[in-house]
Amino acid sequence: MSKQELFDKFVDLMGRFAEIKEVAALRDGFIFTTPFTIAGSLFLLLANLPIPGYTDFMTSILGQGWAAPLNQVAGSTFDVLAIIVVLGMTYKYVDAEGCDAISAAVLSVSALFIVMKSSVIGPSGEEVTGVIPKLWAGSNGVITAILVSIIVSRIFCYCEKNKITIKMPPQVPGGVQRAFAALIPAVIIFATFAVIYTLCNLIANMTFPEIVFKILQTPLQSLSDTIGGGIIITALQSILFWAGIHGPNIVGGVMNPVLLANAIDNQHLLDAGLSLVGNEQAKIITIQFTDVFIKSGGCGMTLGFLIAAFLKAKSSQMKSISKLAFIPGLFNINEPIIFGLPIVFNPYLLFPFIVVPVIAMIITYFAIAIGFMAPLSAIQVPWTTPPILAGLLLDGWQGAVIQIINLLMATIIYLPFVKLQDNVYLKEEQE
Repeated sequence: MSKQELFDKFVDLMGRFAEIKEVAALRDGFIFTTPFTIAGSLFLLLANLPIPGYTDFMTSILGQGWAAPLNQVAGSTFDVLAIIVVLGMTYKYVDAEGCDAISAAVLSVSALFIVMKSSVIGPSGEEVTGVIPKLWAGSNGVITAILVSIIVSRIFCYCEKNKITIKMPPQVPGGVQRAFAALIPAVIIFATFAVIYTLCNLIANMTFPEIVFKILQTPLQSLSDTIGGGIIITALQSILFWAGIHGPNIVGGVMNPVLLANAIDNQHLLDAGLSLVGNEQAKIITIQFTDVFIKSGGCGMTLGFLIAAFLKAKSSQMKSISKLAFIPGLFNINEPIIFGLPIVFNPYLLFPFIVVPVIAMIITYFAIAIGFMAPLSAIQVPWTTPPILAGLLLDGWQGAVIQIINLLMATIIYLPFVKLQDNVYLKEEQE
């Protein structure tokens, strides 16, 4: 088998993977978390602006505890992440199947609560019952939420498609019909998760989220936080996008819940009064790590390509496309250059499109590992925030410096390939 045939098979495999119902639902459903995490991040950022003397200044004006309402908002968004994920993913899966998505989404939340511990240990060691523990409703329960969503979605759709429902007369209002139609699937779903809850307690003396966290989520988070895992995530996004498949959506659909969990784990360390710098428990590779420092200017860091084009391009085609794509690229939207130049299936640009973000990943990783940058917390900025400003908001001047270094590196590496592509266009224009 030739290299080209092998590559074609790989691209075809990734395309099929992207079409799997569960993967598509995870990708689309995770979008539901965006307004919560971004809005929560804004409040968290206001409580922790990386400006020297900011906290003391606000305390002098508003008094002690001024940040409590801001932290309350942040905690009420990040700490219910699993609930948002199970809602969004179930809704998207069931809706794509043409079934009652609202009913299924609500049932999935109840199913998640069934397998979740309903008690916490108080400060003095007493057990407090009848609560929803944020420990498992947040980042620690994300993988559990995904599994619960898949099970609920499959059971609900099977029941509805096979008429395993209560059929009401046509005179009954639609809302009542939907409520009774969901009754039998609800009983089956609740019974299923009651059995799961019982078996987990009997066999392992643990809840389902605790088992999933120990067996699946912890290893996944650990793997994602290695330099090898970072290289694979980064390179795979670029390879797929070059092949015409939206790599960030496919890879992000699977990895973003894990990377977001990494970020929230870091926030928990900060909330506990611990420093992230030099802390072995702190995660380096988080969702902001990839979004802000690896995809700065878009997947493949094509803002570096555009700057190189402004410096060296002579062909009319390269100049015009670069001008049109620059403003969107400044806000991390690079589809105009990906599909307009194009970069897709362009052999001249495959190497830098993969190598540039991988090198940026390595630079950023070691900047955090050596303590120049602090590991990133739960604070996020909108993904359209321009480079340098995004780094400044997330990690102070150190974050801005690393973004500048990465952008300079991207421009330098893209330069010879820009000249190569530009010569091709010049030749075509002269013919």
